[in-house]
Amino acid sequence: MRMKTERKIILAAIGLIFLGFLTGIYYRRVDHILRTLWTMAFLSFLLWLPGGHPKPEGKLGALVSPFYNEGIVAVLAIFLATHVSLVNVPFTNIDLFNVTFKDVDMISHSLGGLTVWLFFTRSLTELWPELPRRRVILYSFAALLVMGVAWELAEWYGAHYTETILKETPLNKLRDIIMEQLGALVGLWMVTKKGYPFAIKGD
Repeated sequence: MRMKTERKIILAAIGLIFLGFLTGIYYRRVDHILRTLWTMAFLSFLLWLPGGHPKPEGKLGALVSPFYNEGIVAVLAIFLATHVSLVNVPFTNIDLFNVTFKDVDMISHSLGGLTVWLFFTRSLTELWPELPRRRVILYSFAALLVMGVAWELAEWYGAHYTETILKETPLNKLRDIIMEQLGALVGLWMVTKKGYPFAIKGD
C-alpha cells in the first residue's frame, strides 16, 4: 500500500527532530534532549492514533477531531520540527530562536498561528456544523488572537523570573501576534480555496 504524503511528512519531521536529539546528546544540552524526546513521542503517537484508536463520539470526538486529520497533523509536524531546529540547529550548538538571530521567531509564530487556527477551525466545524462560515472564521481568528495575547502576557510575566532571553520589547510582542494572524490567513486560504486539509461548509 502506498504511503500517504502526509504520513511521509510526519515521518520526515520525526527524522529531523531525531537529528536534533543526537545533537543535544553530543553537546550535552539536557533541555534540547527533553524537547526532542517529547516532540518525537507526540508525533509518533499521532501517527498511531487514527488506526489505533477510533475517534470518540459526540462532543469529545469533535474536540479531538484535528488529531484525526492527517493534513492538520502534517502541518503540526512541520511546525514542531521547524521550531525545534531553530532552538538548536542540528549538528551545531547554535540557538537561533533565543540567542543568535531572535527575529527568526517570526517563522515559528507564523507556523504556530497556522497550526493553531486549523485546530480551532476544525473543532468549531465539528462541534457546530450548522454554524455559518463567516462565524466560524470570525470565532477562530478571535480565539487565536486571545490565545496569542495570553501567550505574550505569560511570557512577559515569566521574563521577570527566568532568563533574560525571554525579555522582549512591546513592539516585538505585537509583531509575534501579527505573524500568528498572518499564518492563520494562510490557513484560511488553504481551507477556502483549496479545501485542504478540510473545507468549511456553509455560506
